[in-house]
Amino acid sequence: QGQLISQVGTQAFMVGMLYWTMEATGSASLMGTLLMLSILPGVILGPFGGTLADRYSRWWIIVLCDLVAGLAVLLVCLPFFFRWGETKVLIALLLAVSGTLGVILAFFRPAVMAAIPDLVPPERVPAANSLNQFSLQSSVILGQGLGGIAYSLVGAPILFLIDGLSYLFAAGSETFIEIPQRLRPKTSGWKDSFRAFWHDTKDGLHYVWNQAGMRNFLILVGLVHLFVMPLVVMLPFFVEINLRRGSEWYGFLMAGFSSGSVLGYVIAGFKPFSPHRRGVALILLLLSGGLLFSFLGFVHRPLLALVLEVIMGVALGIFNINAITLFQTSTSTELRGRVMGLVMTIAMSASPLGMFLGGVAGDLTGKNLPLIYGSCGAGILASILLLGMRPSVLQFLRGKAATERC
Repeated sequence: QGQLISQVGTQAFMVGMLYWTMEATGSASLMGTLLMLSILPGVILGPFGGTLADRYSRWWIIVLCDLVAGLAVLLVCLPFFFRWGETKVLIALLLAVSGTLGVILAFFRPAVMAAIPDLVPPERVPAANSLNQFSLQSSVILGQGLGGIAYSLVGAPILFLIDGLSYLFAAGSETFIEIPQRLRPKTSGWKDSFRAFWHDTKDGLHYVWNQAGMRNFLILVGLVHLFVMPLVVMLPFFVEINLRRGSEWYGFLMAGFSSGSVLGYVIAGFKPFSPHRRGVALILLLLSGGLLFSFLGFVHRPLLALVLEVIMGVALGIFNINAITLFQTSTSTELRGRVMGLVMTIAMSASPLGMFLGGVAGDLTGKNLPLIYGSCGAGILASILLLGMRPSVLQFLRGKAATERC
């Protein structure tokens, strides 16, 4: 319930931030930079966030992250309400809060993902992941679907206020959760603590690196993120240039993608692939997503764009649940925080670069959406063919370990 409410606020904040920046500056590069800062800390700090989730109380980490995030957003929304400072000052504040939320997310996500398998029986982990992602994406549908409309009615400050309050509500509701966890004995002195923390972090890195299938699959996911992120950055321009619609259609498209993702989560949770079919099925899902992504840049009809977003959401929703479950169930609870932190780091490592390059490409090409989307779609397909068809990756997707180095 807490995550559901806070995610609604977060999506409203993102809609308000992107559209306020577009109207105030018209710069795709700046929009890409804002999105990049919201993810970059997770790339850098993800492994350390995972180690923290293994060494300290995951319950405390989850509660404190939402509390700090709520206070940070509420402090930033005040200048927008009272119009303190020039546009440059307000942009600087948005950059600061985006970076802060990125840091918080680097510690929050590994704690949540590591806790899920300890809350349910092993056979219910896919369904638990499905339910978790279902609640998150349901909030995305509400936040983005209503965020575009709300922005045109009440503006960015109100959306920022909703986000701040939603984080505080989430922190309060999370205090009632009990997360079973065996904590390690505390070390004496800060030097011993630092040494143990660093040693645990390296253990997580070595574990993932020695699993060739997991390692190659994560590289593939990173490349897919690199080529998908321009869609996120350029979507407001796609709505304005290709579809010739207002901010409400940005919300509709994002909500359509999220609705498809929710359907994909339900399918994956209650109708999982058998192990011998899972590898080929997941690769085909990624291939179909890449093809549809390439085609989207040539679309000018709003309803067709909405249908494509829904289909892409279904494909990626099924893929995500299967991938998350594989990472969780192939790792013991003592290592799970570190592995999930590293998984998110590698998967997200290309996202900030993709956001930045997407914004730059938009400015350099004069917002040439067919060229940008088509090129990125071709990059996705090439990445899948080069890495996704490797035996080690297909073996990992079937749930079998592969430890060879190449």
